[in-house]
Amino acid sequence: MLSIPFDNSYARLPARFFAQQDPVKVRAPSLIAFNAGLARDLGITAPDETELAQVFAGNAVPDGATPIAQAYAGHQFGQFNPQLGDGRAVLLGEVIDQSGLRRDIQLKGSGQTPFSRRGDGRAWLGPVLREYVVSEAMHALGVPTTRALAATRTGQDVFRETALPGAVLTRVAASHIRVGTFQLFSSRQDYEGLQTLFDYTVDRHYPTATSPEDLLRAVGQKQVDLVAQWLSIGFIHGVMNTDNCSLSGETIDYGPCAFLEAYNPDTVFSSIDRRGRYGYAAQADIILWNMAQLATALVPLLPDTDAAIRTFTQIVHAMQQQMRDAWLSAFAAKLGISAPQPEDAQLIGDLLVLMDANQVDFTNGFRGLSDETAHALFKDETGFDTWEKRWKTRIETEENPHALMQMRNPALIPRNHQIEAMIIAAVNGDDAPFHRMNRALSSPYLVSEDFADLRAPAHPDEAVRATFCGT
Repeated sequence: MLSIPFDNSYARLPARFFAQQDPVKVRAPSLIAFNAGLARDLGITAPDETELAQVFAGNAVPDGATPIAQAYAGHQFGQFNPQLGDGRAVLLGEVIDQSGLRRDIQLKGSGQTPFSRRGDGRAWLGPVLREYVVSEAMHALGVPTTRALAATRTGQDVFRETALPGAVLTRVAASHIRVGTFQLFSSRQDYEGLQTLFDYTVDRHYPTATSPEDLLRAVGQKQVDLVAQWLSIGFIHGVMNTDNCSLSGETIDYGPCAFLEAYNPDTVFSSIDRRGRYGYAAQADIILWNMAQLATALVPLLPDTDAAIRTFTQIVHAMQQQMRDAWLSAFAAKLGISAPQPEDAQLIGDLLVLMDANQVDFTNGFRGLSDETAHALFKDETGFDTWEKRWKTRIETEENPHALMQMRNPALIPRNHQIEAMIIAAVNGDDAPFHRMNRALSSPYLVSEDFADLRAPAHPDEAVRATFCGT
């Protein structure tokens, strides 16, 4: 029998925080993948594949689970929606992992909930496999992220523009508390609920925070550090709405996400991001905007509204420098600089300008600095040679710059065209490319001849120029 040691604290909160909702059963579940290593960390005893498929497709609710759909609001592309919530996800419950950390286990694509807003509550196979691959790759890259525990086929189609095979992702997160969760209670002037949410969040994630100001500072620091890591590996989230911004500081909700290939700071992949709100470089600004929305939601927790606004404004404005510092630290390490100085920002910026002008692959360009292959990627050889001399002079005083660089510059990322090819294969019944990508991306900083093909950027006829939400 499947054993999951549930301890469900969120389900013990007041009823208005969620809707009780069992997952909706599917026709013929079959297991695509089960993350046995993660399961061990969570204390989950795994039985045979048949039972795993039944549970993680939603056909069988395991003992101790308290299935709920969480309520939240949020800004979507700058427009506030006062009622969102889990429209296609069910939180089965929580476990305490081997490190003593509380983790959520959620089914995504498990059918309609009271928050579905006319949607079918289902997911098709493509976004499930994309999130599985990318979230696990992000974990291996050292980026805070939700994890993938399982992926199952449902044995029935879902309908988007056409009929597509359905699937369910089992996601693990430090929690699913979002900026939008705070916005829900604040916008409703439910100050008792807002205080309860604050107390719960502090207890679960920030036990040293004693005030709303402390919480905002702590969350803000985690968020700027997270986005700096995104930028340093060329990751574009694609839909940084406040309902997709986790209070725990994890990357969450891999919808139209993608990775840069040829460096261009204005790159946008998301098909619905027509104005570039969530483009690559814009992420550094939008995370501050999201933190301003969190600050606004926290204002009612303080007795003096005017004083609260002044204090929160100062905290959010200070995050601009925190973002610059986090970016400098992340990118300096990619150049082998362990203790960056302010003038190093110019060295980094000049390299990025060269990469943009020469359409250099972001991942291979940075990795090439440590193995002497970068030079061949620049059409402007003179420009690169001039920059390279400055850089080598700068790192002469570093103790072991190349070791640091190889720890911070991955050899492999989940490239968009390879993900698309993997999805097409899976739709046609071949899961081998999916499993191969997961094996390769579990060690993204190692160079292996077995996966040399996965390092190659897309040919022009392979390039993926638009990514899509899973709904």
